Amino acid sequence: MAYLNNSVVTVDAILTTKGRELLAKSDGSFRITQFALADDEIDYTLYNPTHPSGSAYYGEAINSMPLLEAFPQETQIMKYKLTTLPRGTSKIPVLNLGYSSITLKQGSSLAITPQTLNYLGGNQTYENTGYTATISDVRLLNSFNGVGINTPAVQALNTTTTLGTNVSKTVIGTTINLTATTVNTLFSTNTQIQATLTVVGNDSGARVTIPITVTQVK
Repeated sequence: MAYLNNSVVTVDAILTTKGRELLAKSDGSFRITQFALADDEIDYTLYNPTHPSGSAYYGEAINSMPLLEAFPQETQIMKYKLTTLPRGTSKIPVLNLGYSSITLKQGSSLAITPQTLNYLGGNQTYENTGYTATISDVRLLNSFNGVGINTPAVQALNTTTTLGTNVSKTVIGTTINLTATTVNTLFSTNTQIQATLTVVGNDSGARVTIPITVTQVK
């Protein structure tokens, strides 16, 4: 969703493909349990502490920037979520997945245990509320689930299934398990199919996106 302008509190909200799928079920599975705020539109380099008109105008250029209209493309929107970090934090937390890219053969499995660097005064740590992982095309995986976080909302999210369409899927956990597809028809004439995996720390807001490739076994 997005504010239509910065002078009137009018919100523009649209549903993603997954949201429309859940809403169409009419079984109560469509419930908003969490939300996030982001500042993708803001270029903070425009903040000008030397503005000749004084401190009231330091952020004038930023305040005048246009705001994005809402659109359901997770790779292009909500990339820079707002988060609250402990007072005194001197370094921005970053995620370490142990991989800069992932390549899986058909049917093979991988468990990813993210760690957050520069967080809570330590070099690396795990976040108490876990990590949110989104695969951009769920068809690449036979199974995709998160383990380690057992709240009802997380369990409901992790057990959500799709209808085999080209949609993303999101799970939450301290460990993310992936098993590559065994469906040959997805490859057509190709030997590889690709998607992206985005992981976000639920406490820190740290985010990383890496490519994931599934190779066909003949």
